[in-house]
Amino acid sequence: MSVTQTHLSDDDETLATLGYKPELNRSWSGFSNFAISFSVISILSGPFISFFIGWNNGGPMAISWGWPIVSILILVVGLCMGELVSAMPTSGGMYFWAAKLGSIRSSYFTGWLDFLGLLAIVAAVAYGAATFVDVTISSFIDSWAAGYSLTRVFLIFIAVLAVVTVLSIFSSHLLAMFNSISVWWHVIGVAAIIAILVVVPDHHAGISDVFLQRINNTGFFNGSTSGLGFLFIVLPLSVIFPQFTITGYDASCHMSEETVGASDSAAKGIWQAIAYSAVGGWLLLLAMLFAVKDSGAVSAAGGSSVTVLSQALGSPWLQLVLVISTVGQCFCAMACMTSTTRMLFAFSRDGAVPGARLWTRLNKSDVPIYSVMLVAVLAIVLTLPALVQVDVNGAPVPVAFNAVVSIGVVGLYLAFAIPIYQRWRAGAEFKVGKWNLGRHYRWLGAIAIVEIGVTTVIAMLPTSPGGAPWNDGFSWKYVNYTPLVVGGTLLALWFAWRMRVKNTYTGPRHTIDLPEGMSSADELELEYEEHHPGHHAHAELTDAR
Repeated sequence: MSVTQTHLSDDDETLATLGYKPELNRSWSGFSNFAISFSVISILSGPFISFFIGWNNGGPMAISWGWPIVSILILVVGLCMGELVSAMPTSGGMYFWAAKLGSIRSSYFTGWLDFLGLLAIVAAVAYGAATFVDVTISSFIDSWAAGYSLTRVFLIFIAVLAVVTVLSIFSSHLLAMFNSISVWWHVIGVAAIIAILVVVPDHHAGISDVFLQRINNTGFFNGSTSGLGFLFIVLPLSVIFPQFTITGYDASCHMSEETVGASDSAAKGIWQAIAYSAVGGWLLLLAMLFAVKDSGAVSAAGGSSVTVLSQALGSPWLQLVLVISTVGQCFCAMACMTSTTRMLFAFSRDGAVPGARLWTRLNKSDVPIYSVMLVAVLAIVLTLPALVQVDVNGAPVPVAFNAVVSIGVVGLYLAFAIPIYQRWRAGAEFKVGKWNLGRHYRWLGAIAIVEIGVTTVIAMLPTSPGGAPWNDGFSWKYVNYTPLVVGGTLLALWFAWRMRVKNTYTGPRHTIDLPEGMSSADELELEYEEHHPGHHAHAELTDAR
């Protein structure tokens, strides 16, 4: 922003009223804001890399019916989030809202849950992209395919993170451009894949196969697809599939300080990204389910989406679909990295993260360079268990990847739930922004809180008999370590809070203070110019960079 501007923009006025001077480059349009949430959700990523979760825990029926039902519930959560970001458009998002609507302690825990969830999403998406990079290369080089290696995939995962890290530190404007390209890549790519899956295969499954077929590959209840065990233990695990895919839309919140017209466009960016992804994702999944030729072979391969594609398509169609999906997943990984680092920047700016000065340091392009590097390293550490080979019922199942997915879901959605509940409790006292729910917040907020509570419980459950401590065949390599990571994090946070943080973390820090009696940044600007002829408040706000 130019320091010669004579007036604060509406966005900077709102930000100043919330206590912050503009530091990040506000170069994102409303479309760019929508684009990053749409890219983070990425229907070229989740439906392919986590397809096995829906297939193994209920089968086609769980996917074809579960996706739209859960998507509607997620949209409710997104609408509640939109109302909050419209009222308080800051990069901190949930932890800032929790501080203003609840307490400093709730802000601290919300912020760390949010960061944990975002970090896990970065790890899961980047690892999924690495898997598809490996598969895509295998489709072109037979010798590569003959020597599948977990170690090789992990090295590709590190390479993906390295590329994303390098691209992320260049400039905010470059990232906005990539996200805009990503939207069209997803729209055109998904349409192309659906068309290919409808036209090219010489066999399509029947309607009953897609909407009624049940599968239980978990090992629970001897593979039974009937009874209370299947309905209340196995089938609910499939909820994590759409819940993981349609998440990360809080990216619109974290990029609000870099978005023009954030009070309106960030809110719309959230619900539009959810709605369009839900519809596009469902159509894509239906096309994949109708393309299944041999469901037994898909199960034998652990519910792999690549097996579905391989059955239905030959070269070069399979290769084209894999390339489209893989590039989309890389776009998604970059968007996830951007969202996570902006949240870490904001949380560090308010003194909640050890080494805060380092994580808030911006490079010449106004990008928090060390935050980007930290997220990449932590994502690698979180995904290390993926190096362990795990088979369930004789099929290779990425248990560690499943756990990383669940960690992302639990962390993010608990961080969403806290301020949503606080806003619901505040009732009419809540000062709404340009975009709001009116009186509908009452029932929408209640539904959102219940949905998140149920999903959190499901994400903590064992995903196979070998991961259940009460079974004779228990082994640590089968464990869903979501409860350990989330529970351990909460315990560590509680200990840190009691011992030190409650005396040092004071919540969101004002980087600009309105003088007593001033109710808006415009009044601050007028007073500043009155006492400093020839200078402008905007320069005061931005020159600190």
